[in-house]
Amino acid sequence: MTPGPAQPPAPVPAEWWDRLVARLIEALVFGVFYYILAILLWSFCRSVGLLEVYGGRLPEVFAWFLTGLGYTAYEWTALSRSGRTFGKAIMRIRVTGFGGAVTGAGLLKRALLYPGPVMLMGIPVANPLAGMLVFALGLLILINRPLLRGPADRVAGTRVVKDPGRPA
Repeated sequence: MTPGPAQPPAPVPAEWWDRLVARLIEALVFGVFYYILAILLWSFCRSVGLLEVYGGRLPEVFAWFLTGLGYTAYEWTALSRSGRTFGKAIMRIRVTGFGGAVTGAGLLKRALLYPGPVMLMGIPVANPLAGMLVFALGLLILINRPLLRGPADRVAGTRVVKDPGRPA
């Protein structure tokens, strides 16, 4: 009797620090995008006399909103296409389905739950709440042992795993 094809190894969950470093890499890039956008919006508001509206924070509110919207849209698009963002690609991890196929709707929920709160960062009262939400979501990944699935993963039906061929 001839043995069948070899089974692929079971996916290994990505370590919490892999996920953190991937997010920090992305945050650095989107942080630069935020500052460029904030400077452009500040210059525009100043030139049209809107700088005093909302206590001078209008450019910051719009810059955070547009950056968060861009980050959310980018994450949803990147994960839908290849299962990874540029931070995850650098860290050699990817998002896969957990017990089923990954859906576009699931990935949109995932993107709205994790980078989505960045859209609220410019609003004075919402800023600390959004920051605490993002921190708590990241922290909850550590509690879910051994799968290391955070709330965004559970909502989307996903998990983050190491790429095949990467040493465990």
